[in-house]
Amino acid sequence: MKGGIYTDQKCSVCGHNLKDDGKKAVRCPLHPQQVATSFRVHFDRVKRRFKSYPEAQRFLTGLRYKTDEDTFDAREYSSKKPLSFANLASSWLTVKEDTVKKSSYNNLHNYMMKAIDAWGHRNIKEIGFADIEDFFILHRKKLSSKTLSNMRSALHDFFNWLVKREVISKIPNFPVIKVQLAYRQIIGKETQQAILEEIYRIAPFKVWLGIKWLCTYIAIRPGELVQIREQDIDTENRYIYIHHSKTGETKPVPILDEDIELYKQTGPSFPRSYFFRHDTGKGGISQGQEYGDKYFYKWWKKACKNIEIEGVDLYGGTRHSSAVALRKHFSPEQIKQGTMHQTNKAFERYFRIGSDDIRSIYQQASDSAKTVTHIQKTKI
Repeated sequence: MKGGIYTDQKCSVCGHNLKDDGKKAVRCPLHPQQVATSFRVHFDRVKRRFKSYPEAQRFLTGLRYKTDEDTFDAREYSSKKPLSFANLASSWLTVKEDTVKKSSYNNLHNYMMKAIDAWGHRNIKEIGFADIEDFFILHRKKLSSKTLSNMRSALHDFFNWLVKREVISKIPNFPVIKVQLAYRQIIGKETQQAILEEIYRIAPFKVWLGIKWLCTYIAIRPGELVQIREQDIDTENRYIYIHHSKTGETKPVPILDEDIELYKQTGPSFPRSYFFRHDTGKGGISQGQEYGDKYFYKWWKKACKNIEIEGVDLYGGTRHSSAVALRKHFSPEQIKQGTMHQTNKAFERYFRIGSDDIRSIYQQASDSAKTVTHIQKTKI
């Protein structure tokens, strides 16, 4: 039979090796009264020490049983814990750190740390649907449905990676996460223009220009815009190239002649320099340092406060508001092309039918209801 129970001890009488009798002890074949008091089990690549023969025998029997049912995996018994969830999650994060954007990696790291807190060094093969469902139940009161959905996608991607590396044979079932997305507060074009004028009055020129571009080029997100470099603005062909898009692909965005002229007012610079950068250094910020992800929003909030506008964030007040306003001039499909959404689901959440459109529908229903039908009564 595969594997066996051994000892490092020898017979104190003749010096021979002690051998497993297969029943009760590891003893000397010539002097049966000489028995071992410490034991080790060898089975394939598995080696484990025991202080009693019954413990060693039960362990060996278990390994043989797993072999018979074709579930034996030597990695489960390694002291390095190669099948530990925590160890595998750390390895996956190392891979992701070199393949995704920093902001995306930070989110993945956050999700996996929550999972490591829940499962620690538990064997990855033991984590199934019930464990994953309980994990999301634990967090559903603390996190939004959108965050839970993103966390589900990350964990599913992690388990898919394990299948590709042949660590596990299949991905466990995952619970369904229903996403309930809140709509952002939007504003009309007049209010948007008033905020832009206030930003022009109080903020650096490039801040105003960047927020103006967010209002105009609805394909660009704030986090994408702050990462463009001088060389990404093609004045000859009239494009801004977004290399750090949400999808990870380069996104060429056509721009207007008027914005080419505004760009030229900022003066020449090194091609690799960030376009949106600080011209002076103060308050812990170095001269030439690129704008942070929240820098536009900082000035947007300040301008809104100055002219007493509340509840409108930068994303809703620029990209979303401009897209809804364009409904008066273009079809939803045309606007979708302008936003460069790749899926209808994302666009449907992003674009809402305006109130005027709904009123038109209700008005038509009201006009149709004005036709009175008289029912003739007959005597029976």
